[in-house]
Amino acid sequence: MAEKEENMKKPSKPARSKNQPAAVIPKKMPFPPANTAGSARRRKFPIVGIGASAGGLEALELFLKNVPEGSGMAFVIVQHLDPMHKGIMVELLQRTTPMKVVQVKDRTRVRSDYVYVIPPNKDMSIMHGVLHLFDPVMPRGLRLPIDFFFRSLADDSEERSIGVILSGMGSDGTLGLKAIKGKAGAVFVQEPASAKFDGMPRSAIEAGLADVVAPVVELPPKIIAYLRHIPLIVKPGLVDEDKSYSAFEKVVILLRTQTGHDFSLYKKNTVYRRIERRMGIHQIDRITTYVRFLQENPRELDLLFKELLIGVTSFFRDPAAWKVMKNLIIPALLKNRPHSQALRVWIPGCSTGEEAYSLAIVFKEVLEQLKPARNHILLIFATDLDRDAIDKARGGIFPTNIVADVSSIRLNRFFVQVNHGYQISKFIREKVIFAPHNVIMDPPFTKLDLVICRNLLIYLTPELQKKILPLFHYSLNPGGILFLGNAETIGNCTDLFAPLAGKERFYRRLDSILHPEPLEFPPSFTIPRIVMPPSPKALKPPANLQSEAEQLLLQRYSPASVLVNDKGDILFISGRTGKYLEPVAGKANWNIFAMAREGLRYDLTDTFRKALRQKDAVTLKNVKVESNGDVQAVDLTVQAIHEPEVLRGLVMVVFADVATPPKTKGSTKAKSSRASSARIMAHERDLEQTRHDLQITNEEMQTFQEEAKSANEELQSANEELQSTNEELTTSKEEMQSMNEELQTLNAELQIKVNDLSQLNNDLKNLLDSTEIVTVFLDNALRVRLFTVGSNRVFKLIPGDLGRPITDIVMELVYPELADDAREVLRTLVVHERTASARDGRWYMVRIMPYRTLENIIDGVVITLADITASKTLEGKLRATQVSLEKHVAEQDVKLQQAGEALQEEIQREHDTNSATGSAPGEKTKP
Repeated sequence: MAEKEENMKKPSKPARSKNQPAAVIPKKMPFPPANTAGSARRRKFPIVGIGASAGGLEALELFLKNVPEGSGMAFVIVQHLDPMHKGIMVELLQRTTPMKVVQVKDRTRVRSDYVYVIPPNKDMSIMHGVLHLFDPVMPRGLRLPIDFFFRSLADDSEERSIGVILSGMGSDGTLGLKAIKGKAGAVFVQEPASAKFDGMPRSAIEAGLADVVAPVVELPPKIIAYLRHIPLIVKPGLVDEDKSYSAFEKVVILLRTQTGHDFSLYKKNTVYRRIERRMGIHQIDRITTYVRFLQENPRELDLLFKELLIGVTSFFRDPAAWKVMKNLIIPALLKNRPHSQALRVWIPGCSTGEEAYSLAIVFKEVLEQLKPARNHILLIFATDLDRDAIDKARGGIFPTNIVADVSSIRLNRFFVQVNHGYQISKFIREKVIFAPHNVIMDPPFTKLDLVICRNLLIYLTPELQKKILPLFHYSLNPGGILFLGNAETIGNCTDLFAPLAGKERFYRRLDSILHPEPLEFPPSFTIPRIVMPPSPKALKPPANLQSEAEQLLLQRYSPASVLVNDKGDILFISGRTGKYLEPVAGKANWNIFAMAREGLRYDLTDTFRKALRQKDAVTLKNVKVESNGDVQAVDLTVQAIHEPEVLRGLVMVVFADVATPPKTKGSTKAKSSRASSARIMAHERDLEQTRHDLQITNEEMQTFQEEAKSANEELQSANEELQSTNEELTTSKEEMQSMNEELQTLNAELQIKVNDLSQLNNDLKNLLDSTEIVTVFLDNALRVRLFTVGSNRVFKLIPGDLGRPITDIVMELVYPELADDAREVLRTLVVHERTASARDGRWYMVRIMPYRTLENIIDGVVITLADITASKTLEGKLRATQVSLEKHVAEQDVKLQQAGEALQEEIQREHDTNSATGSAPGEKTKP
């Protein structure tokens, strides 16, 4: 994400060349002074946090020297200082800047045009513009004062927070910068090439957090230029100005075209802040100009996309919530669970994976505490939009400053120290599957026991939240748990989830009556169905005598009743309830208490509460209800339902009218008539015949109706079976789609691992072949596991010998103690070396050493044989030459000895001759 601003094209002015001097800084800046009145609120002066190591004095001096007088900013410097040494940083920095430089004391209020320096042996935080000092938890060792202050600065200044990283060693400040970016703040980093120590700047850049990377002398003018252009969102009329919203939509369209992701359903203010931050960095005043800038610079679209996906996450964030997860949630999910049934978890918006790995670590700790011990399987699906974040999460490598969030015990157990940080142990990484996934557009994972979605919903509009929460409900198994962030709730989805006890955001899935399925699946998950128009005959189903009779009884003779939930929301209505309930004017409200007519509301509320407190039905008689000017007496019955299971927790409200005694008249007039004519008798006979014919017809009709009823019941049964089969097929299809998505995710993960393994095998093969050293790998039982090319010159090995004991292999090496020496190495773990000859006359240096895994487990031995025949031949020649030289020297010694003896005899003879003649030795005798 880091970039140099001069590398980007600007639509309004050309980029400065390398030979062009830096921007001229005026002596008096036009930056608004502190507490200048804004249109909506008073504008706070910016507080700039600066992190550097104790060796960054030169960088700090250059930085402050380039800050103009009267800039209206405050600077807080946090360093790595010797806790036992009294610093003189204040005096040194005061010489380079006209601003007042002071050392922080507890509860120091920050003022503009001041420079504040952290004292030795202290941690520092800020709240409401006041600096607070803390004694460090660890008196010695790895401290992270820059991260500590940057995090508090992000919480205190939010989108106005500015973090600067200068020369320094290590990675302190990276996690704090991530918090600043999460609040839409700005990050400025010194160019590593110009830094005396590039550890801290390089860590911030590699984490993708730097907005501007430049030499230290250019950072102050860039910060000032950035502050001139923010915050645009508080300027009056920004959203309402002409073409502004249209330009915003164009930005969203360009993002969708470039990345394939639609940000139109994200909260507008959140997206605006991110856009305006990028505009401030590039010193662009109008969003319409920024649209053109995006069109000319596709790279900026990628940077804006990254900006919108900044994930503020860390290991074991909110420790109290993770304590509940460890002590209550996971044990409850594992209770009565078969060992073969995996615990399935989905973590959407996982960012770089800290939350997923935190859950895997806690799960491992819970398993170790269970009595009796169990071996449950954990399967975590961690997904995110950002592919770069997913790749980083798969590697599982994090900076050293995670020690601020991870205890030393967990660091030693679940992490392996690598260069520049820590890596999650392999057995923890294997529990998590990372994959790119769009929770809005892609199919959800299903049959889950736990969904962890923290600080994702807060960035989405309420309309989108109402679609995603039912999606989570659909994904979870009955009784599954939803874990949200501290600033998130389930909103109006109280019929889908019930909060668990405590202030942490844990919710249990309910078996909802209102929404048995998600309200709307993502478009890519829903397959449009072709609906055939019904035939004219099928428009009206055949009548069913029993169902029609039951429907008539319910409508005309059974009392009116209403089924509601425990809050009074109406779920089902039976009979005519217009005399007792009426709709409320305004927005539709299906609550029974709001719809109750005059005279019924108070009694209904009181009776409803009583029914919820006790198990039996509560009846209130002769309640007077006013309806259309009349008064009707009603018997009101309210009963909480406990059976069947599907209706448990609901309440039935029944209205029964009380009959009013009819009024009677005192006298009645009796009427009588006489019929005696023959015509009437004839009519009676005709009527009797008609009745007889009607009875026969009726019997035939009854027979026909019974046959039709039987046929209709058979058709209904067949129809129900077809509907059931169709529902099962639909459910199976959706499950297969979700399973296919999971398999594709798993396959992508495995493919990446296979490619890495293939590359590693190729590198290892070429390395072993290039050394031309015979290498044989044996397991703890001395069985052949692997051998290199050329091993068959010494051991008669073929590919089919893998798994055979080395003692069964014929070898050309004259080394009968090979197996015994290998066992001795396994026992003592001491490397063994010796030379050995082969039957073909060649010589080898045999080296036997233990085979250690990355987890420091001994898993066999490695035997290497280096051909030293040339060395042995040269050694033989040297020995022959040495023997020849020794023989020659001996011969010369003999000759010298003989010459000496001859000379001695000559001297002796001369001496004897002289003695005989009486001459002195050496005197010549006269003739």
